[in-house]
Amino acid sequence: MNASRKSLRVLASISLAAVVSLTAVAPTAHAVTQPEADTPLSKENLQKLSVQGVKELPNGLKFDLGTNEAFIRVFDKDLVKVSLLKKGEKEYESRGIAKKASEWKTPKYKINKRGDRYQIITDEITVEVKTKPFGVKFLDKKGNVINEDYVNQGTSGYENGKPYVFKKTDKNEDFYGFGEQSGLDVNKRGDSIGLWNTDAYAYDKDTKYIYTAIPFFIGLKNQKAYGIFFDNTHRSYYEMASESDDFYYFYANGGKLTYYFAYGPEVGDVIDRYTDLTGKMQAPPNWSLGLHQSKWEYKADEIVNVAKTYREKKIPLDTMHFDIDYMDGYRVFTWNSEYKQALQKLKAMDGFHAVAINDPAVKQDENYRMFQEGTANDYWAKNADGTPFIGPVWPGDSAFPDFSKPEVRNWWANNHDVLFDAGIDGIWNDMNEPAVFVDSDKMHHTLPLDAYFGTEDNKILHTEYHNLYGHDEADATDLAFKKHKPNERPFVLTRDMYAGSQRWAALWTGDTVSTWEHLQMSVPMLSNIGMSGVSFAGTDIGGFAKRPDAELYARWIEVGMFYPFARIHYDSDAKSDIKQGQEPWSFGPEVEEISKKYIEMRYQLLPYLYNEFNEASESGKPVHQALVYQFQNDPKTYDISNQYMFGDSMMLAPVLEQGKTSRSVYLPAGVNWTDYWTGKEYKGGQTLTVEAPLGHLPIFVKDESIIPNRDVQQYTGEKPLTNLVLDTYLDKKASYSFIEDDGKTEDYKDGEFNKTNFEVKRNLNVITFEQSKQAQNYKESKLKQYTLKINNTKKPLLVQAGLKKYKAVDSLEKAQAQTNTFFYDKVTKDLYVSISADERKKVIIK
Repeated sequence: MNASRKSLRVLASISLAAVVSLTAVAPTAHAVTQPEADTPLSKENLQKLSVQGVKELPNGLKFDLGTNEAFIRVFDKDLVKVSLLKKGEKEYESRGIAKKASEWKTPKYKINKRGDRYQIITDEITVEVKTKPFGVKFLDKKGNVINEDYVNQGTSGYENGKPYVFKKTDKNEDFYGFGEQSGLDVNKRGDSIGLWNTDAYAYDKDTKYIYTAIPFFIGLKNQKAYGIFFDNTHRSYYEMASESDDFYYFYANGGKLTYYFAYGPEVGDVIDRYTDLTGKMQAPPNWSLGLHQSKWEYKADEIVNVAKTYREKKIPLDTMHFDIDYMDGYRVFTWNSEYKQALQKLKAMDGFHAVAINDPAVKQDENYRMFQEGTANDYWAKNADGTPFIGPVWPGDSAFPDFSKPEVRNWWANNHDVLFDAGIDGIWNDMNEPAVFVDSDKMHHTLPLDAYFGTEDNKILHTEYHNLYGHDEADATDLAFKKHKPNERPFVLTRDMYAGSQRWAALWTGDTVSTWEHLQMSVPMLSNIGMSGVSFAGTDIGGFAKRPDAELYARWIEVGMFYPFARIHYDSDAKSDIKQGQEPWSFGPEVEEISKKYIEMRYQLLPYLYNEFNEASESGKPVHQALVYQFQNDPKTYDISNQYMFGDSMMLAPVLEQGKTSRSVYLPAGVNWTDYWTGKEYKGGQTLTVEAPLGHLPIFVKDESIIPNRDVQQYTGEKPLTNLVLDTYLDKKASYSFIEDDGKTEDYKDGEFNKTNFEVKRNLNVITFEQSKQAQNYKESKLKQYTLKINNTKKPLLVQAGLKKYKAVDSLEKAQAQTNTFFYDKVTKDLYVSISADERKKVIIK
């Protein structure tokens, strides 16, 4: 999608009232807030740099550019760091980097000089540097250009202190990633993008600045993928072929010119390499993958009663969230006694977990312990004159912890005992852009740009640290778990991120609105977040601001149960025209039945989802996948924004428009597909029109897939996993590696897990099933049997393992009640075979 096909964004210009009163009373509603006006790049003032000398380095080359110097360092055979600095400056590495430069093992490479060009050649790529003008080109091992500087414009350098890079592009190149971005299109070609973490309450599809800043994107050119991570924490800008089909460029308001180039050629390879650099997510606790329920301004007894109602109606739920109301006057690390009692009642019920919100602002109160300690120890962010910055947020006038200091992160972590000791299981970091309730010429809903962090002799200006604030707070929160809940898997939810924050926190997309536009936007938003290294992400189901009607809520529940992070969360009644709940039963019996159906489906699929997250923790792969992630060889997937893969096997085509009861669905080419509900099979590469009345979510399963699932639970851990269903869509061969561990502790890091590899093959009229137990170190497993479900197959004449023949029974219930049995459903043409988990022989189905 290029600039000629896609109009540029319209920057929302509405702001808050000029200044919010500096009181404990926050505004009851506000419009989308924007930062200061964009700082455009002056193309008439770009540097013209040429190479005047070259020096070989232990891992690359250094180029003398006169006033500047450039470093090209090879980190791996497919990963290169490019730095362009003023002469004598040290190379830069942000807090987003997890694997430091010194930790990379330099691969084999060779250096060539050809005329006015130098080449660094690895086994995968060639980095070619043009000397006059200075420019960088990346080629694959066959000599095809992957990416190159746009020499017609000035390639790279500094314009009035702003680092910039121009890149050549053509009409067939597409762009993905950039973290959390508004808009209805997954493909960001033609977009003007800005990264400056902003409290953007009730944003819309045209809002340029929202909550996170992840300066990483993926380019897809000639069906080959590369990634660029512009490691700059200042406010940054990306003109992605928005001005011309010939070039794109990115720049920042300050800082150094540092970027990393990663080559795929698969999109997944790029994400894996990027998360090698910035860090992988941690394997999540099992309970965090269940359903979460939340509301701003739940009364204490409502939290308990809503939880009870879920249990009474037998609708699965794992977690209730405690919003800012639980605190004493919005003072962090305090409790209102009524909410503390509600927490005790909640935890006395079976299977409930609790998550508490935590804001960074500390109330200015001389009698408040946190404010006293922070002041005494010089823990606050500062005004330009060195005095502590004080600004209004929910508690009223407040100070802001300086998380850039390790001692402050340690102090913040220590104070979480107030929450954990009361029974809180997870932490929800909010308002950490950081948000301040002032909008004026100097302050745009955050600290002034001339505020600073760090020490007097090592100041970090707010312009540089702003996008890192929530990142360091997430680090401190993760540290709290290590201190107070050692060996327990942490759950941290955040509204604000920088590159690398995924190693500590999950993300939700902030204060959405109960509109069809926001439901539509959730799919491409989560797709691009996933392709930015953040696998654990979701959107408030039903929308946060305003209220949905029954149809919108039902459609949102349908798709929301297939977000990686599933939470129903909504705004205060005081900010809505109508008092309308957003619990599953709030819209009457029909919507309650729809909600229960899809919530139960999520709980059935938790073995599949849990294993997807295990893979994400190892490779960085997204759980919510844009179609282009798996099918980059099919150009028809590049612009599809209203379908996605839930894990590797299930494709969802949700209804995202009001009043629609059918929709078109594209089946990516190269594989065959099965309608999950009807069992009907289709060849890939075609577009279908499918019926989708309210309550029906079109789902298609990729052939050669095994989807592990289980019986429904009311909460994770209610019942031990004794029978694992292996839902198999087979043409010739399907395989799956299943991980089982305790889902709670970090013992898996010491090898305490089971890994079983399944393989199902079809050869003419014979189907075989085999398992191999690769690891057997989780001693608490209760798994006794597998129910192998083969979709769309013939009735077997014989099922046996070795000399042992399996018995035919006349119902699924009977098959699942006893191993070494099978049941064939004549109506659906599905076969169910009950196999002992200890079966060592090959199971043969004739």
